Amino acid sequence: MPIDLRSDTVTTPTEKMRDAIRNAEVGDDVYRDDPTINHLEKIAAELLGKEAALFVTSGTQGNQVAVLTHTQRGDEIILEEHAHIYYYETGGLSTIAGVQAKTIRGTNGRMPISDIESAIRGNDIHFPRTSLICLENTHAYSGGRVLPLSYMEEVYSLSRKHGIPIHLDGARLFNAAISLNVEPKEIAKYADSVQFCLSKGLSAPMGSILAGSKEFIEKARKWRKMLGGGLRQSGMIGAAGIVALEEMINRLEEDHANAKSLAKGLSQIKGIDIDADSVESNIVMMSFEQIGLDSEEFIKQLKQVDILATSSGPHRIRFVTHREITADDIQKAVLAVKSIVNSIIKE
Repeated sequence: MPIDLRSDTVTTPTEKMRDAIRNAEVGDDVYRDDPTINHLEKIAAELLGKEAALFVTSGTQGNQVAVLTHTQRGDEIILEEHAHIYYYETGGLSTIAGVQAKTIRGTNGRMPISDIESAIRGNDIHFPRTSLICLENTHAYSGGRVLPLSYMEEVYSLSRKHGIPIHLDGARLFNAAISLNVEPKEIAKYADSVQFCLSKGLSAPMGSILAGSKEFIEKARKWRKMLGGGLRQSGMIGAAGIVALEEMINRLEEDHANAKSLAKGLSQIKGIDIDADSVESNIVMMSFEQIGLDSEEFIKQLKQVDILATSSGPHRIRFVTHREITADDIQKAVLAVKSIVNSIIKE
């Protein structure tokens, strides 16, 4: 079996999840008759300190539903230039929600507070209405960097000043909570709505949660239906999500430890550019422009020795640790990278 470091989305459900799926009590969720989904939504809302929650099929759907619920067509939303909602969700902001994006260059996912305030539109007939600020924690493109609570509080205070809601793309929210050593609700309290994935490090086979006020979730439920997310006996899937929330959060520490070990090992290889101290969660970014090999070729050579990774630029590769990656796998990956680099340098 290959060592699959492409993403934590490759995790497969645990045996307990499979048992829960098999034995799930179900009903029609569009009629709100699925007891398993109802229970999942209840415990998810409690975890985040929100009034209500909604099961959605994916993080992308959850983010899109949130934008649709917060905004009107022709509005503008503010987000970091490499935010997943803007960069990796196939233009849904414009094609589905009908809003335009005002992107701001950030550092490790953090947009400067002054730049956010400057981007908020004034009341002018020529301008779109600024109706939403989006944050992402952890921030995937920057290598799983974690937004500090102090930063989130600053953005939240600014949003209250201008009466603009905040949506948090917390696809890996629990990784952020583990890194910050806080309860998830301590992060979520600085956002009006929060989306998190059950299908990444938490290992459920599919699904995400969107949480917010009761009023927000009632509106979101209708948008979910429009996007094809009104499911029937979805407790079959929701049962795995309950196991994920009850048993899989604290073990994310192991993924973080493996990511730090991987980064440390890679940092000792001549020709590899990596800041091991910047690894804060389960994502490791490795650059290697100086050795003259592009990322696609590097990935191809890694695959030949059963190591799977993804490209994150012309000379940049991403590794993501998860439940199915062991400490031994990490050492094998380091040795594989070292072997490839050494063979190139010798040439």
